[in-house]
Amino acid sequence: MEDLVRQLSGAAALVIETISVLIVAWGAIEAAFALTRIIVAGGATHGARKIVWRRLGTWLLLGLEFELAADIVQTVISPAWADIGQLGAIAAIRTFLNYFLEKDLHEASDVESSPITAAGGQTATRIV
Repeated sequence: MEDLVRQLSGAAALVIETISVLIVAWGAIEAAFALTRIIVAGGATHGARKIVWRRLGTWLLLGLEFELAADIVQTVISPAWADIGQLGAIAAIRTFLNYFLEKDLHEASDVESSPITAAGGQTATRIV
């Protein structure tokens, strides 16, 4: 029974890791096409690049979440405390990366949607 659980969790972890790789690859390809499109069209403004960066960051966050899920599944099959510790360290690093990437994306969207004061005291909305 224990061997069956190990085989199933190993297969599940592999599937989840594969999904993660596909998500990150899709995001990178999408970002490359978007950057190519705005460069060729001559619209490579800071705002246009920022939109691509935010979109890629969203894909990376999703990929990191799937990787973290794969790590959790792998802890089921880890036979030794050293393996569990190693997976815990990897999970902590991925969680750390996820937190700060999400924070950066959130701050970038807050800055872009915050009102700015124009000359004469008028309030305008920042459009990027």
